[in-house]
Amino acid sequence: MWNLPKYFPNIQMINRGFGGSQIADSVEFAPRIVIPCRPKIIVFYAGDNDIAAGKSPQTVLIKVVHRRLPNTRIVFISIKASIKRWPLVEKMREANKLIRTFIEADKRLVYVDVDKPMLGADGKPRSELFVADGLHLNDAGYRLWTSLVLPHLNAAAK
Repeated sequence: MWNLPKYFPNIQMINRGFGGSQIADSVEFAPRIVIPCRPKIIVFYAGDNDIAAGKSPQTVLIKVVHRRLPNTRIVFISIKASIKRWPLVEKMREANKLIRTFIEADKRLVYVDVDKPMLGADGKPRSELFVADGLHLNDAGYRLWTSLVLPHLNAAAK
């Protein structure tokens, strides 16, 4: 639902995201829909649906990409806290902590924390960032994410 041409008008991007996906789906389809494009940078968001399904996130996607494209940078967007999945927030934060620790060991990887910026003064998700379902982002939510991701894309383009 992230309208890439709208939010990143000056950056050539190919959207390979699809709703309802889990990390295993990204791993399965990467050789067919990502690797042939030979991207310099991959922006990756996943894990939310994994946690909701009772799974724990894995880092195997990195191995799949870097085996074929060793210089590709991967920008990981942290798993977001949402109104709908608030009861799972501690599991999501634990997954984020593990992912962040893994990422810190590889300079090709970047971790973008969207959890903290999406929280209000009460420590809960800001409702003005979500559509009515309390799970998916609205325009304000995507503007926030864009502001957090864009500096990493610009830095990598230099």
